Amino acid sequence: MAWTKNSIIVNLPPSRVFAYVNDPNNLPDWMPGMIEVRNLSGFGEGQQYDWTYKMLGFRFRGQSVVVEYEPGTRAVHQSIGMISSDWTITVEPHEEGTKLTTEAEYSIPVVVLGKLAENIAARWNDRDMQAALLNVKEMMENRHDPTGLGSDEHTRDRRGV
Repeated sequence: MAWTKNSIIVNLPPSRVFAYVNDPNNLPDWMPGMIEVRNLSGFGEGQQYDWTYKMLGFRFRGQSVVVEYEPGTRAVHQSIGMISSDWTITVEPHEEGTKLTTEAEYSIPVVVLGKLAENIAARWNDRDMQAALLNVKEMMENRHDPTGLGSDEHTRDRRGV
């Protein structure tokens, strides 16, 4: 299993940051490689959705379910499919707004990528998670949208390229 943990400070209230980051519909906007989220159902613990993710030129499909949910502060998304993972999103108050932390433990499909590529993919994913948090910070702090959720003109390329 590979593991990554990253944090960033976002100059907005924790409730707004959590609402944005924990909404699977927003994942393609800020998560590098996330191509599509579909079939979203439910809210909070038990919420489910399907996804397509691109890593190192390969497309992976899977399903996620929220297995732990603390409103406004923490959620654990568990994924199954071509990539299995436990992905935790945590927000906490900070003197400058919100400390956003993402932590992921995941398996990389060695059969598809090969053992050497497993280490490359782990480094790639850590870099992408750092970029994802910077995307959240930039999108939420610098947009002139009163909802803080952005506008179509600033939406990331959803193809993940």
